[in-house]
Amino acid sequence: MRIRTAALCCLAGAAALAAARRLRTVEVTGDSMLPGLRPGDWLIVRPGARPAPGALVVAEHPERRGLLIVKRASHRTGDGWWLESDNQRAAGRRDSWDFGAVPDALIVGRVAARYWPLPPARLRDG
Repeated sequence: MRIRTAALCCLAGAAALAAARRLRTVEVTGDSMLPGLRPGDWLIVRPGARPAPGALVVAEHPERRGLLIVKRASHRTGDGWWLESDNQRAAGRRDSWDFGAVPDALIVGRVAARYWPLPPARLRDG
C-alpha cells in the first residue's frame, strides 16, 4: 500500500511541477524508442528548450500535423533537426529517415524527465 501511495504522490507532484513551470507532459506510445522508453512511460517536456545532439525531444510530426512524436535529436541541418528512433526495427517506425529534417518550428521541446512508471522498489537486506 505504501508504494501505491508514493506513486500517487509522485504523479501529483509531477503534475503540479509541470503546471507551475509551464511544462508539458506526454505519454509514450509505440516501440520506436525502446529500450530506453516504453509504451506507457510519461515524460515531462520543457517547451521551447533547444534541442542538442543526443537529447530526447518532442516534435510535431511533419506529415501528420497535431501528432506529437518523441525522438532523439541526431544533428542540426540547414532544414532543421534530424530526429531518429532508438529502435530502427520497430513496426511502423517513422523518423527523419522517412520524412527528412524537422523544421525548428515543429520542435515542441526537450524531454526533461520520465516520471512514470516509477523505478522498481528495492528492498534492502537486514
